[in-house]
Amino acid sequence: MAASSMIGRAGGRRRGGLALALAVFFVVVVLAGIAVAVGLLGNPRDAESVATAPIHIRKIARLVKPPPPPPPDIVETPPGGIVTAMLSPEELAALTNPPPASPPGTPTASPAVTPATPPQPAPAPPAATPPAATPPVSPPPVSPPPVSPPIEPPPASSGLNVANPALIEKTPQGPLPRIADNGLPPMRAYAVPIATDGRPRIAIVIAGLGISAKSTSFAISNLPAGVTLAFAPYANDVQRWVSFARQKGHEVLLEVPMEPYDFPDSDPGQYTLRTGVGEDTNTRKLTWSLTRFTGYVGVTNLLGGRMLTDSNALEPMLAYLTRRGLLFFDNGAASHSVAPDVAARVGAPFSQATLTIDSIQAAMEIDHRLSDLETAARSKGSAVGAGFLYPVTVERIAVWAKGLAGRGLVLAPISTIVSTPKKP
Repeated sequence: MAASSMIGRAGGRRRGGLALALAVFFVVVVLAGIAVAVGLLGNPRDAESVATAPIHIRKIARLVKPPPPPPPDIVETPPGGIVTAMLSPEELAALTNPPPASPPGTPTASPAVTPATPPQPAPAPPAATPPAATPPVSPPPVSPPPVSPPIEPPPASSGLNVANPALIEKTPQGPLPRIADNGLPPMRAYAVPIATDGRPRIAIVIAGLGISAKSTSFAISNLPAGVTLAFAPYANDVQRWVSFARQKGHEVLLEVPMEPYDFPDSDPGQYTLRTGVGEDTNTRKLTWSLTRFTGYVGVTNLLGGRMLTDSNALEPMLAYLTRRGLLFFDNGAASHSVAPDVAARVGAPFSQATLTIDSIQAAMEIDHRLSDLETAARSKGSAVGAGFLYPVTVERIAVWAKGLAGRGLVLAPISTIVSTPKKP
């Protein structure tokens, strides 16, 4: 019995030692696993501090706010002017010794701008003596910028710009040109005299005036006097522009709207002369155009590519102009114009453009066309160029005309290059 008890106690001690050994082994394994994890992943305490650091900084930034800026010093201006102590030495000197006033009408120069001197802190004024005050200085009056007046033609005056009453037939539509009782036609009465001295003549006809005031004024003011100007009949003040042009020495034509090839896509207006209508209809429309202003030597076509190729429509018109003492200038709008043949048939004073100088609106191209005109004038004795009042056209003609006399040529009005065939 005793032996069995001893054996049982020995077995219990062995089992307890085994359990202790297993516990120690488990703890060692756990510690080894933690060490391996720390070696691979890092210390968790360090990670916690890194993650929470920005949060702590933001919290501190919200809690610790900078003190608000001190309110600015407010110095009230006493009655009578500015506090002298707040002025810089330069400002004080300027107020104490102001510059002498400029006489009326003298332009005032703008003062030079210098960097401002920061104000010094003002000492407290004595209690018994109030601070000296400077009277307020009023800024000099600023004149408003000049305003450019609108472009207007000058008022009419006596001289070339006034229509000759002997050359006018009064009609309900307006003054209609006619041949005077003494036989003087308008194409001679309103012509600009010029001495050619036997030199080859070149006429330039510029069309499109009387529509834009700016473009019309530019052309009249910059083109030489020998250039003939053609005016459209639509503007209400076209007579004043015509008078201005004649004062400048320009000869004048009237642009009569005529049917183009692409009518009605291109429509010169309700008073357009058309093919396929009766003579009375075209004569009535032509009369309206002829009565818009006075002082012109003749008529030229406004568009009219189709009209100028129809002799049946063109012949009554040229005959009517001839009875009124007016010439007709074909500006070359129709490549197959019958105007020369019709003019010869009815005995109409007639002239036709040799070439168009600004089909391409480029300075070099216009210069080439003007040179071609010189060649044609030397060959045939005269040549006529047609153009539009493009700014580049006006500029190149003005430059070209300055040396024309030195090259043995003369710039002549269109009335000097007119053929007046006799009726067969």
